[in-house]
Amino acid sequence: MGWRGILGFEYGIVQAPLGPDISGPELVAAVANAGGLGLLRAPDWESPDYLRELIRKTRTLTDKPFGVGVVLAFPHKENIKAILDEKVAVLQISWGECSQELLLEARRAGVKVVLQVGSFEEAKRAVDAGVDAIIVQGLEAGGHVIGQEGLIALLPRVVDLVGDQDIPVIAAGGIVDARGYVAGLALGAQGVCLGTRFVATSESYAHPTYKRKLIEADQTEYTNVFGRARWPGAPHRVLQTPFFNQWRSLPLHENEANQPVIGRSTIHGVEKEIRQFAGTVPNLTTTGDIESMALYAGEGVGLIEEILPAGEVVRGLVEGAQHLIHNKFSGA
Repeated sequence: MGWRGILGFEYGIVQAPLGPDISGPELVAAVANAGGLGLLRAPDWESPDYLRELIRKTRTLTDKPFGVGVVLAFPHKENIKAILDEKVAVLQISWGECSQELLLEARRAGVKVVLQVGSFEEAKRAVDAGVDAIIVQGLEAGGHVIGQEGLIALLPRVVDLVGDQDIPVIAAGGIVDARGYVAGLALGAQGVCLGTRFVATSESYAHPTYKRKLIEADQTEYTNVFGRARWPGAPHRVLQTPFFNQWRSLPLHENEANQPVIGRSTIHGVEKEIRQFAGTVPNLTTTGDIESMALYAGEGVGLIEEILPAGEVVRGLVEGAQHLIHNKFSGA
């Protein structure tokens, strides 16, 4: 596939559904306008009317197709109904099984279903179900990570599993630049999915302090310190901030439920308190002790040196991949 598209998009570049509301209409539209697949993030609670507004606002900013990501671990039936009613191009789902009923409903609506997996077993179930594409997430990824395997070992196994079936495989986890893009292609993927790199863009809804820390930091850790009460059994990769390093050995019986409030935020239109050790990532509305909040990031964060427009990130990935493939690996 080289640097060509997947699922009808111009390029094989996917902007992950950054949550809970970091990938808003502005970011998604910018990625779509540059030829990539941008993904909104559905609220982690039923809010179909609000989600319709997000989709429709995005359509005022781009005439290109885009998608919406849904975490199946949270209430989602009405949200998915809204997505299918709006006939977005792609429904991306994670942290759950893709049912035949959902696939049939999506196909009737003309919506492609992309499932994110973190293990070979999950990938096999996805192939058997007949999803339209699979995102293979390695342990290197930022945010909530469902699997335990590194991308370089897991990805080729899934590619071999898919074989000649028409199910594109998309690599995710620690990819931030053209070298990672080409590496994913070399391992058999037809595209790449980036999260942290798109958090660090002009259009992302992340708090400026969060973006600054992504530029300054180069160390991450896979942990379960944040959000234990709200989402148990959901480990994640975060920046090693001074706050995290102080509390990295938080006793297992502790969680955010009885902790002090360290900030406030408006998330998908709902005002929320943020308690210490909550899994809430700071957005533009967040106030309080930002550096003590969950700052999700993948292992490739040390390669991010500046905040860029999302379209420039997409173009840099494509042009860089073209250069590497033509000038370093073509044998010319």
